[in-house]
Amino acid sequence: MMGPTLVALTFAGVAQAQGTMDFSGAQTLMGTFKTFAVYASAVICFGGLIFAGIRMMSGRFQDAIPGLFGALFGAGVLGWGAGWIGSLTGQSM
Repeated sequence: MMGPTLVALTFAGVAQAQGTMDFSGAQTLMGTFKTFAVYASAVICFGGLIFAGIRMMSGRFQDAIPGLFGALFGAGVLGWGAGWIGSLTGQSM
């Protein structure tokens, strides 16, 4: 008759002994992702501009359009990506 009561009290004591959760590692990880997003988008944007510039200098303007869209995509990731990652962790930009 006392068995279930003792089991319940044991689990209540264990549950109360739990500490707080530390999310400092998650914020560090998301900071790393944010830094990667900034650098990767800068490389994408710069590479797209170089690709488009070479195509335009050779007179093939129609072939330069994918490079311009790549530069636009890189700029979008650069502008919004780090902000989105920062908003997930509450980090200020």
